[in-house]
Amino acid sequence: MYSHTPPLPPPKPSGSHDATRMNIPETSPSPHLLQRLETGGPGADGVQHTGSAPTGQPMPDPGEQWLPKFLRDKSKQDLAEILANPSLLSALTHSPETIHPSLQASHDALQSALAENIQRAAQLRNLEARLANQRSSTQAQLLSTHALERQWRAKQAEMDHALTPFAPARLYQRLSQGLQEQEAVCSALEESFLDNGGDGASASEREASDWVRKYREAKRLYYLRQERKERWDEGRVGGWR
Repeated sequence: MYSHTPPLPPPKPSGSHDATRMNIPETSPSPHLLQRLETGGPGADGVQHTGSAPTGQPMPDPGEQWLPKFLRDKSKQDLAEILANPSLLSALTHSPETIHPSLQASHDALQSALAENIQRAAQLRNLEARLANQRSSTQAQLLSTHALERQWRAKQAEMDHALTPFAPARLYQRLSQGLQEQEAVCSALEESFLDNGGDGASASEREASDWVRKYREAKRLYYLRQERKERWDEGRVGGWR
């Protein structure tokens, strides 16, 4: 069965040798590291360490009598001194020569996770720098776009002012005024003809011909403008209504 922690040393013998008992500190890898360990992932250097079990296979349990080879030939007094020195005990626990295979696999998974975090942090820094550059460039383009928008509005105002005389409303107004003016011209010609006939002097044939010609031209222009205005009022002018 797979064991997450190194097994305890042999039971303490009875008698006066209590101080020689060696308690190996228990270590429990985090769930993230256990997942890496169970999948048999490589260490931080990308190499599958010999202390790890094959991929997909649980690590064999060395049993309760497991003890680092470095300590197997030590005397009880040496073991007692090691147990009394926390820094030395920690060094033996994590030393590559004396570490338990499960703890070594946990360290490998941790180193791999740390290396991955460092790589991702570097990528995030690069992305942050690119984002700052893009943000600055976008801000500059936005300001330039606003300036172009103001210029376009000024040009559009100038264009609208220049095209005002040709606007539909202004053209309709000019047509109505032209119709009224032409009607007044026709009325003036009629009055001039009547005034000339009232003084008793008869007009010559040439004068009569000139008056008829002028009156015909004035009336023709009047009827033409009247027809245009009627068509406009009825909505028969394409592109204006």
